[in-house]
Amino acid sequence: MTKNGAGKRVLIVDDEQDLLALLEKIIVRKCGCDVEVAVSGREALGIIDNWHPDVVLTDIKMPDLDGLELLSRISELDGTISTIIMTGYGTIEMAVQTIKDGAYDFFEKPFDNNEIIRAVSRALERTLLLRENQKLQQRLTGEEQVIGFIGQSPRLKQTLELLTRLSQTDATVLIRGESGTGKEVAAKAIHAMSNRSSRKMVTVNCPALPEHILESELFGYSRGAFTGADSDKEGLFLKADGSTLLLDEIGDIPVSIQTKLLRVLQEKEIQPLGQTRSFKVDVRVLASTNQDLEKKMADGEFREDLFFRLNVMSVTMPSLEEIADDIPALARSFLRKFAEKYNRRPLEFTPEALHCLMNHTWKGNVRELQNTINRAVLLSNGSYITPADFMNAEQGDGTGSGAACVHQLPYKKAKEEMLTRFSVSYLTNALIRSGGNVSVAARQSRMERQAFQRLMRRYSIRSADFR
Repeated sequence: MTKNGAGKRVLIVDDEQDLLALLEKIIVRKCGCDVEVAVSGREALGIIDNWHPDVVLTDIKMPDLDGLELLSRISELDGTISTIIMTGYGTIEMAVQTIKDGAYDFFEKPFDNNEIIRAVSRALERTLLLRENQKLQQRLTGEEQVIGFIGQSPRLKQTLELLTRLSQTDATVLIRGESGTGKEVAAKAIHAMSNRSSRKMVTVNCPALPEHILESELFGYSRGAFTGADSDKEGLFLKADGSTLLLDEIGDIPVSIQTKLLRVLQEKEIQPLGQTRSFKVDVRVLASTNQDLEKKMADGEFREDLFFRLNVMSVTMPSLEEIADDIPALARSFLRKFAEKYNRRPLEFTPEALHCLMNHTWKGNVRELQNTINRAVLLSNGSYITPADFMNAEQGDGTGSGAACVHQLPYKKAKEEMLTRFSVSYLTNALIRSGGNVSVAARQSRMERQAFQRLMRRYSIRSADFR
């Protein structure tokens, strides 16, 4: 990375090394930016996720992930990033399409250096304005919206008051609750209201990583620490220095990692793998779990001393049953979100639909409610969400909140409704498993890719929504 110290960040993506070097030199000198370079789209995604550039300047033709797909992924990650497309194979149709897809500008190679500089400068200004406007909108939406909670039930208010008090300290907090109750949202709220909010919170999904990978991710390693360690790696504790680290689903980490984690909490320092020295870290640790840690301690699967280090302060997130009065407000909020996402505005609930939501048992809590409304928006044909639009969040077989209402429909209509429900459920679950990769989803479904895509188009399902 070339550092200028001005704070503006530009990422250049191209598989031509000579062009990368030239553009890096020009942009640093003329725009006064920090510059990172990447030789592929996939490398660029990793940089974007960690470095958060203001502007991305990318080629279209690249071997692993082309510029158009990169543009789509950037839009999903951060819509305020301004993307400029470069290509040696440009056409008017391609230029128009990239602008429609969200590109800020489009250039054909070879291009005039001064034009690129002017475009980058304008793109930097655009990103700054978008982010300032975003911050203003967040302030205007009110504190509860900013920290991610919606509702006025006494139990939720009590929880929000506790989160607010906890945010004003640096104490380690254990966040407990059933699956889908918003434990990660609570952690984000604590961080957002704390004096560490100017830095990004780092989240570790503990059960998603094998033991040896989790250890190296948390603490980092030195070159040569193990086979394949070709360079030094900064661990997530160092990355979170001065910020907050969330250990999501802490109950699943192996005992060997628990021992090292305890030392970090006690000593406030980490020792990367392969290092003989330790490094002091200033990290506020939050942990979440839906498991019975007391039982795991009794079974010898969780260290008691680590539990007491994590449980300095504790908050238990309410189940949706405990805050049932907030279901209409939550449902309307999710409806607005997905109606905008799928361009289905205006869209409203019928009174019967809200009644079904209020009387359904939400075993998956807020997450299940959100998934149900997401699918209902995809299924709905008119301006209103009816009970018939609801489907079981997991099975999609008519046993969910709207099943009784479907059975009251004429046979032909009910059959069409159930077929649609099944198809949408099957396709979305296949795309969730494949991470939005249509080819993999089709192969796992034993279908031709074209047939899978036809069904996606019929039901207005986009692969980008699952990446």
